Amino acid sequence: MTVVATRNVAPRVRGFLASVMCEVAPGVYTAPRMSASVRERVWRVLRGWCSELTADQGLVMTWPDRKLPGGQEIRVLGGPPYELVEHDGVYLARTDLTQDERFQLARDADEDTPF
Repeated sequence: MTVVATRNVAPRVRGFLASVMCEVAPGVYTAPRMSASVRERVWRVLRGWCSELTADQGLVMTWPDRKLPGGQEIRVLGGPPYELVEHDGVYLARTDLTQDERFQLARDADEDTPF
């Protein structure tokens, strides 16, 4: 099963995806038996159209691949920026903390320290 989830993309992207996949929820497209060659062509079109997405726009494509961590391939275009990291056989999304988030974590850690 190939799945594409979109966020705030142009109408032509949604129209294109709807022409090759089933839109099962707003911005979520599935194809139960999409071949690897069709999937690669779809990805090339999406990559070409979505090369300059802003932080509030993005899309994720995923499909099963038993050879990879978590048993799936994941491709991402757009923001917010994050890095997919394999850890103990699964993918995790890693982002840098903002200055406020670092401050809050440090403050929470200080409150948890028994005196």
